Amino acid sequence: MDAVVEWVDARERLPRDRDGWPVAAAISGRYPAEPGEVSGQEFWLVRPMYFTTRHVADDGTEYHDCFVDSDGVVRLPYGRPCAESVTHWAALPVLPGMTVHSVLGEKARDALQNALA
Repeated sequence: MDAVVEWVDARERLPRDRDGWPVAAAISGRYPAEPGEVSGQEFWLVRPMYFTTRHVADDGTEYHDCFVDSDGVVRLPYGRPCAESVTHWAALPVLPGMTVHSVLGEKARDALQNALA
């Protein structure tokens, strides 16, 4: 099974029409410095996240037009103040052989069996 990925520059467009949808986010930042190092190593990596137009963090901070990972870490689009910013995003592919991103309950078992058959 193949999937085509279209990366979108986060400086040009955000997935506002897909509030709460899962996306792949290309994140740029710097790892913390190891003992004896002046600074940590730079990185650019892909993480699954979701985009939301409004998010209230555990500490009460309110964010707008942001990306949130499964641990609740908020990352902002590139160009806004953030230690680890999202440079690009892409819609995640749908489940194998389906047109949706998630299936729940008994339907999940049936869908998985059909995909593995």
